[in-house]
Amino acid sequence: HVQLVESGGGSVQAGGSLRLSCAASGYTYSSYCMGWFRQAPGKEREGVAAIDSDGSTSYADSVKGRFTISQDNAKNTLYLQMNSLKPEDTAMYYCAADWRYCSSGGYCYSGCRPGSPVRDDFGYWGQGTQVTVS
Repeated sequence: HVQLVESGGGSVQAGGSLRLSCAASGYTYSSYCMGWFRQAPGKEREGVAAIDSDGSTSYADSVKGRFTISQDNAKNTLYLQMNSLKPEDTAMYYCAADWRYCSSGGYCYSGCRPGSPVRDDFGYWGQGTQVTVS
């Protein structure tokens, strides 16, 4: 039973920083993709960043150069370091995980899909942590 628990959200002024954490348990796949998503009120959930079991990362254009995704395998914890925060970063942030993605042609591959993370690729989700930037 996979569990993902986010923490570290809060309120911060524009230009400030926050670090989100996601504690994972019950995940036994040796190859995986873990990602961060966010959802603002009235908007679709969007991919922010992803990292695979080899440590390869990808980011949405809107956060490149400001956010850094990382993982501590010994602690089974995923992180999102967010710097230079903007009011438009305000959202509920979710941690997600899965071990593969599938193409429209029906072929499936282990790890992360190239490019920004896609919501439909992830089957395991945390409950979210709120980030508010004013």
